Amino acid sequence: MSKDIYESPLSSRYASPYMLHLFSPDMRFQTWRRLWVELARAEHELGLPITAEQVAELEAHVTDIDYAAAEQREKEVRHDVMAHVYAYGLAAPSAAGIIHLGATSCYVTDNADLILYRDGLRYLRGQILSVLVNLAAFARQYAATPTLGYTHYQPAQPVTVGKRAALWMQDFRSDLEELDHVLATLRFLGCRGTTGTEASFMDLFEGDGAKIDEMNRRIAAAFGFERCFSVCGQTYPRKTDSRILNVLSSIAQSAYRMANDLRLLQHDRQVEEPFEKNQIGSSAMAYKRNPMRSERICSLSRYLMADAANAPMTASVQWLERTLDDSANRRISLPEGFLCADAVLRLCQNVTNGLHVNEKIVDRAIREYLPFLATENIMMEAVKRGGDRQELHEKIRQHSMAATARMKEGEPCDLLDRLAADPAFSMTRAELDAVMEPSLYIGRCKEQVERLLAEYAPLLTDAQTADGAISL
Repeated sequence: MSKDIYESPLSSRYASPYMLHLFSPDMRFQTWRRLWVELARAEHELGLPITAEQVAELEAHVTDIDYAAAEQREKEVRHDVMAHVYAYGLAAPSAAGIIHLGATSCYVTDNADLILYRDGLRYLRGQILSVLVNLAAFARQYAATPTLGYTHYQPAQPVTVGKRAALWMQDFRSDLEELDHVLATLRFLGCRGTTGTEASFMDLFEGDGAKIDEMNRRIAAAFGFERCFSVCGQTYPRKTDSRILNVLSSIAQSAYRMANDLRLLQHDRQVEEPFEKNQIGSSAMAYKRNPMRSERICSLSRYLMADAANAPMTASVQWLERTLDDSANRRISLPEGFLCADAVLRLCQNVTNGLHVNEKIVDRAIREYLPFLATENIMMEAVKRGGDRQELHEKIRQHSMAATARMKEGEPCDLLDRLAADPAFSMTRAELDAVMEPSLYIGRCKEQVERLLAEYAPLLTDAQTADGAISL
């Protein structure tokens, strides 16, 4: 590739070979030709004056696209679809006169887009499953490992390392459900004419609406679609693009949340993303282990969430049966949305496949705060021994503030000594030490993780890695 012109980082650095091929010119224009083949085939089978030989000739020249001829013709006529009709006719001269019969440009452009987006969503589905498989293994391994919980990024009741991963899994599962719904309800445009009225086919089929319906059913089925939109203008409804990009944005939101959590945890050295043996963390500070993959996930996810705003703005301003101010925007926002979602999920696979937990640091962090975290249980025990809940609450508040002030001066926490010395609690230091076990305060974390994994098991049993081993 020439290095003296701009190249998109999505194509040169981040996206998978599959997704790059899916949105390549070859795939797009070969899909146009496949659509022209199926249109001609359906018209032939339904009685229009198109021969089997013409259909066969079209079918034989799907892949041998003369891009130079198409580009030269487009310079002359300023119309990309007609330029490719011309180039296809050069390759299949006996069929040149029947290519695109009855169709308008959106027959190939819009239906091809729907095919590519459908296939892209299917691929992303596999990548989400791969992330879930990795997270399931991680959650299972650390389901009962206590760790300091946070609310407002302040120390809170303990959770477990696995429970936190289960939260990430639940987010990605919701994305999968949304993606599956969009796939299940995605419709084909079919061949509907210039304003969606099928008027040209009413003329070709001499008013036989049943044949028009059958033609569209056959074309849709040839590309794996069960139904077409009931009504449309010249294009398929642009709300479809909004639904698709919303799914991609949702994936980005889940990925960002997980990666941001990992960035916070890596700051505390509790959990770390993969770090290669010879990886350099900083050009100046050689000791650094920056969470660059998680940062990249967040960076790309922000772009994807912003990119998704293109579709609703486009869908909301379509004029009557169609306008063309959507075209240039969609050429960029939809493919780049897919490439970006692909890149984000590839990174998520890579990170979740190599997470490292520094268990001693995790344990040290939770034990530092455990005297504070255990105060609710201590208060309940003191109430059982005859104490007044409200008075005890106030005493704990006062002792906690005093212990915290001492810690801010660099001294060790003496909260347990203070509580043991206060007769209101009727507890010895030995009794207090006995309840300083982190696993006593994780509630039902382990059971919750196990329940979620059991629920997801059927989904993950047949999941295959979508993109193979990735090294980024």
